[in-house]
Amino acid sequence: MAEKDTKKTGKGWIGALALVTLVAVGTGGGLGVYLLGSVEKSVDLKKREEADKAVKVLNYTGDLSLRSVGSVVANLAEPTDSWVRIESSVVFKTGTLPNPDVTLAEIRADALAYLRTMSMAQIEGANGLQHLREDLNERVAIRTKGVVRELIVESLVVQ
Repeated sequence: MAEKDTKKTGKGWIGALALVTLVAVGTGGGLGVYLLGSVEKSVDLKKREEADKAVKVLNYTGDLSLRSVGSVVANLAEPTDSWVRIESSVVFKTGTLPNPDVTLAEIRADALAYLRTMSMAQIEGANGLQHLREDLNERVAIRTKGVVRELIVESLVVQ
């Protein structure tokens, strides 16, 4: 009879151990799912806060004006049958240009003269566009004695 009690008790321990293991696995899984959700929420909240901070940083604030220079169409120096059209705008502090229309016409004439000296190879690719933008900005700064803050190239078409 003592052997039956020992076998019954041994099976009871195994059953109890299996039950405790299942409860532990269930509790651990539930806690893992809960923590994963809370971590995702906190990461999303931080990303939103960073995005809000990044949007609020502006390069141009205050009393600045944006005026369109208009279209400039010119043939390139090389190949001579290629044409380029550039549309741009200038950013300047309001009131610093005594006559903005005259200044914009001068900028347009400078851009035309400069584009006629360029070749197709000089404006190809991202580096060519960056060099063109820098050169035009430098010419505008010289023309306006630094009053114009930047020339923004809006579109460039080469045919």
